[in-house]
Amino acid sequence: MQNLVQQAVDQLVESGAELGVQVAVYRHGELVVDAVAGVADPGSGRPVTSDVPFYSASTAKGVTATVVHVLADRGALSYETPIVELWPEFGAHGKGKATVRHALTHSVGVPAVPSDLTVEDLADWDRMCAVIAGSEPWWEPGTKTGYHAMTWGFVMGEIVRRATGKPISQVLVEEVAGPLGVADELFFGVPESELGRLARLKDAPGSAEMMAAMPADMPLLKATPPAVTPSAAYGNNPVVLTSDIPSGGTMSARAVARMYAALMGEVDGVRLVSDERLREITALATADVDQMVGFPMPRALGYNLGRPGADPQATLGVFGMPGMGGSAAYADTATGIAFALTKNRFFPGPSAAVDQIGELVAKAAAG
Repeated sequence: MQNLVQQAVDQLVESGAELGVQVAVYRHGELVVDAVAGVADPGSGRPVTSDVPFYSASTAKGVTATVVHVLADRGALSYETPIVELWPEFGAHGKGKATVRHALTHSVGVPAVPSDLTVEDLADWDRMCAVIAGSEPWWEPGTKTGYHAMTWGFVMGEIVRRATGKPISQVLVEEVAGPLGVADELFFGVPESELGRLARLKDAPGSAEMMAAMPADMPLLKATPPAVTPSAAYGNNPVVLTSDIPSGGTMSARAVARMYAALMGEVDGVRLVSDERLREITALATADVDQMVGFPMPRALGYNLGRPGADPQATLGVFGMPGMGGSAAYADTATGIAFALTKNRFFPGPSAAVDQIGELVAKAAAG
């Protein structure tokens, strides 16, 4: 499998389709693919290596969900807990019945941020939490689902902070990244001293045109204004990179694949959650029409279900998250495969690289 994937990523870079790519695959807790190609920094020509972290947008939502599930497995919180028991201010405007489970499944009803929000606002944790807590829900919590593109990370992160007394970035290190030995490759807020190691993103040709062609009245666009919508400039911004904005994050493919592998089983003696917990968090939780995008989105607790590029109904054993720009990470409980792909050519549409190499890996695992 290593040779097949390496040839594929080499071809993606040689063809000009990609600039820099990482692919990592674990199977039953063992690293079986660690492939890289191209440049991490198109400006300097610095090559991609396996330890280079890439800003990977919503792929980090799977990391945020994992932090929550590890805490639940330790008894620090419960999915059925009303959020107001941890965060009383959140109950404003009739949100008092919203639970942690509602938050995990994008059902809590607060998908939007103010239209004049800036990146500097995103970096102010207390301000963001106050804005979200004080917002009126778009629907009664628990009655509908809709992708909370930006607000989700703050809701989950504040639940974590209220339950533990620690910022989610610290809990990530202590409970997930540290035990797995990837604390220097898996981040929410990146330490300033580490910024020089990161990959640099570059917008793919056609990115601006694709964004401009999206319907202006699409709820998702209304909920997330352009100033805080991920792009290459957004993902290169030191303010974004060094702040806890856990709807997005920065990671190597190797690190996030290792995390998914440790959800399914032991990785070098580390197991993040029990078998019982794994079954609960990967079961189909919601599959109704997503209010923000207008079509059904099968979800588990904090993860999408279905392999990108494949029929979701035929691959419901796959749980994970893609990220705007083209990265993705997921696990397949049927095959024991944990997969991650990071890249720095930022394109806002579906990731052909993820679809292509994910299909290659799935076939290799099946055959």
